[in-house]
Amino acid sequence: MYIPTRAWRTSIMGRRGAVGTNHPLATQAGLDVLRAGGNAVDASVAISLVLSVVEPMMSGLGGDGFYQVYDAKTGRTRCWNATGSAPTGATVDRFRAGGIAVRGPLSVSTPCFLAGMAAMHAALGTQPWGALVAPSIEHARDGFPATHHYRHFAADVRGVIAADARSRKVFLHDLDIGVPALASLIVQPDLARTLEEIAADGAETFYRGRLAKRLAAGMAEAGVMVTEADLAACMPEVQDPIGIDYRGFSVTQTPPNSTGFTMLQMLKIAERFDLAGLDPAQRIHVLVEAKKRAFQDRERYGADPRHGALPLERLLSDAHADACAATIDLNRASDIRLAEPEQAAGDTTYFCVVDADGSAVSGIQSINSGFGSGVTAGDTGVLLNNRMAYWHLAEGHANRLVPGKRVRHTMNAPMVFKDGRLWAVEGTPGADNQVQINLQVLTSMMDLGADPQAALEAPRWTSAQQGQGANWPHDGDGRLTIEPGYGEATLAALERMGHRLNRVGPLEGPCSVQAIRVMDNGIKMVGSDPRRDGWGGAW
Repeated sequence: MYIPTRAWRTSIMGRRGAVGTNHPLATQAGLDVLRAGGNAVDASVAISLVLSVVEPMMSGLGGDGFYQVYDAKTGRTRCWNATGSAPTGATVDRFRAGGIAVRGPLSVSTPCFLAGMAAMHAALGTQPWGALVAPSIEHARDGFPATHHYRHFAADVRGVIAADARSRKVFLHDLDIGVPALASLIVQPDLARTLEEIAADGAETFYRGRLAKRLAAGMAEAGVMVTEADLAACMPEVQDPIGIDYRGFSVTQTPPNSTGFTMLQMLKIAERFDLAGLDPAQRIHVLVEAKKRAFQDRERYGADPRHGALPLERLLSDAHADACAATIDLNRASDIRLAEPEQAAGDTTYFCVVDADGSAVSGIQSINSGFGSGVTAGDTGVLLNNRMAYWHLAEGHANRLVPGKRVRHTMNAPMVFKDGRLWAVEGTPGADNQVQINLQVLTSMMDLGADPQAALEAPRWTSAQQGQGANWPHDGDGRLTIEPGYGEATLAALERMGHRLNRVGPLEGPCSVQAIRVMDNGIKMVGSDPRRDGWGGAW
């Protein structure tokens, strides 16, 4: 990697708390909670719900999430798995003829995001639930201004949104062509009323209360498979994180059905090489080759561990990393293809928080593709996910569709510790690109000494092996997408090694990273990616 000597954005630093999110309004909500005496979990509730309103193309009540939480008072780290299962009616036979649905009513899986957020708050929150929901109600009721990035995503999937009358009215303003103008207000009155119910009655109403009945009726009317019984069966899971040691650091991740283990595998393989001592082209080459090998294991084993054991101990072992590293030729790119496509990028949002006590949350949530299924559930204002697009249908595949099974998720939410203390919290949306960008940002910080803002503004790459795509159809063009900041000599060297480059412009690579580095003196330093609407704040 090349690390710039200066970043375009100023490094934001504070003594008492820090927040990084993918939207300024969410960052403001989190800071307000911290300043009012709330902790990292309290701030996360406000942040995640505001993101559900102001980034409807990325996440929402109709989606899922993973949250890794470090409690500084106890020194304990836990993960809240808030991902829903395939509906009871979602069988392989139902999709055998036409394949998995990518958009529309049949692409909707059971949403679990809100259940996870409420469970996390019940365990560790300190502020009243209703007060934390309040900022999201305001932004839904009064509207938020459409940004350049909102308009980009809305234009990109305009046909998906327009196919549903309720979604079209809210997110496209019922325009015959085009999308809402820059700074025009996106107002969601139905969602505001739903959030008011959630503030008053708690998340329980969404799954087993009055709201659940309205939600199920709205989904049935639209032809969605998720039923009232599926909602009632939704339960988040509290899990221990998985982790590895890396050059004196301890890196933890969200466990399966998250595929965060692939990032840990990449780090284990990369540790076999002197990244700091390699020239930029070799450094990129090693990381790309590590990624290709880790993604082989993701395809073989990534799945819901409740439906089959995953050999994580072996996958994260020194012996396996040694074996993978031994197959890397420092002078030649390998052509490692995954399963042939059975017949493409996901949109997600990430945030991180560190509070005055040093507790932290690394959170990621999604409705999968931009604007999810495109379907709004009746008069609830809840835009529904299209997470069914991640399933496989092939007999014997680890991620084969089974009713009640949780699909394999690209979402992951890492943390880094050193000498028993929190060192960094970092993450990004971006489907298959997430673990690749997390790898680059973390090695920039751990191996090359970059501060968060410089690490995430540095040029980046992503590798797309044939057959790797998380969404149906499971595609991939075999190319290395790369930004130009590395310099022509580095790019030419990569091409000589056999990498097929897809060159994009400055800051046109994927993902939108947020990162907080906790310095030795306790200062929290925030980095926020300029590639989308992200913004960092501290106090």
